[in-house]
Amino acid sequence: QVQLVESGGGLVEPGGRLRLSCAASGFSFRDYAMLWYRQVPGKERERIAVISGPGGTTSYVDSVKGRFTISRDNVKDILYLQMNGLKPEDTAVYHCAKGIQWFGYESDYWGQGTQVTVSS
Repeated sequence: QVQLVESGGGLVEPGGRLRLSCAASGFSFRDYAMLWYRQVPGKERERIAVISGPGGTTSYVDSVKGRFTISRDNVKDILYLQMNGLKPEDTAVYHCAKGIQWFGYESDYWGQGTQVTVSS
C-alpha cells in the first residue's frame, strides 16, 4: 500500500534552514506529482508546493516562493523540501502527499507529518 514518511523537521531560529524528506513506497513514484502541505492547529491545511512526476515542473504558494524549493529523486523515491529564510509564520506540521496524476493539485494520500518550529 502507499506509504509516505516525512522526516527532517525540528526547531530552527528565524532566518535558518531545514530540509524535509519524504520517503515514498507502494506506488510508481515517478508517475505521479508530489506535493507538500502544512497545517497549523485550528487552521486549514495549506498546499505550499507541487512538483511533476518527472520533476521538471514546480509550483509554489506565494508565501514560500523564493525561499522554499521542492525537488525529487526518482531513483530513490524521495521527495524533498529545502526551506531557507525560515520565518516564525512557517511554524506548522508539514505533510507530503501523492498526487493523482503526473501534475496537478489534488492528492489522495498523505504522510503523518513532521513538525517545523521557527523560534528564537
